[in-house]
Amino acid sequence: MIEFNFAVVLAQWPMLLHGLVLTVALTAASAVLGALLGTACAWARLHGNAILKWLVGSYVELVRNTPFIIQLFFIFFGLPSLGVRLSVELACVLAMVLNLGAYACEIVRAGLQATPKGQLEAALSLALTPWQVFSRVVLPPALQRIWPALVSQIIIVMLGSAVCGQISAEEMSQAANLISSRTFRSFESYIVVTAAYLALAIALRQLLNWVGPRFIFFSR
Repeated sequence: MIEFNFAVVLAQWPMLLHGLVLTVALTAASAVLGALLGTACAWARLHGNAILKWLVGSYVELVRNTPFIIQLFFIFFGLPSLGVRLSVELACVLAMVLNLGAYACEIVRAGLQATPKGQLEAALSLALTPWQVFSRVVLPPALQRIWPALVSQIIIVMLGSAVCGQISAEEMSQAANLISSRTFRSFESYIVVTAAYLALAIALRQLLNWVGPRFIFFSR
């Protein structure tokens, strides 16, 4: 008969807590920077010159059509051959930001393209500058339209942070691996970490759905 011993795993709570904190920190940094990058790239694909559109389009296609773990390995193991050495945490953040930025670019671009033409004409008739039209008239309702999709993508990137353990980032999946090797309780270790990821994903979705209408855009 199989006996489960979660107490042995939970006794390693400092390691689990450290992994949780690092996962939250990586997610917070990548969510903010990735969303900003995606918005800038979406604007560039719609309003930039031909060279800028090609550069951004190439970046988006490259990231969206390659595995995240390859992108992470390239940044952490590949860049040092070019003389660029990054810490584990910085490499993780950079990889997550670039990954989220590419997906967010297409999500935000879809929202921007859905802006009614009459809304743009009304804004221009008020003698607003192009930046004012974009930031005050076009972007807020566009974000409101695509917010659920963007939130889902942020959560996907958060869950993808589990890959960062492959370069020894001490996030939750790495904590599970270490606890499993120390206690020989693999099932219990991964059940606990799975529950932590589930709770974190639900909490993050609730938080972003609360933050969006209050601070990012104003729902009517």
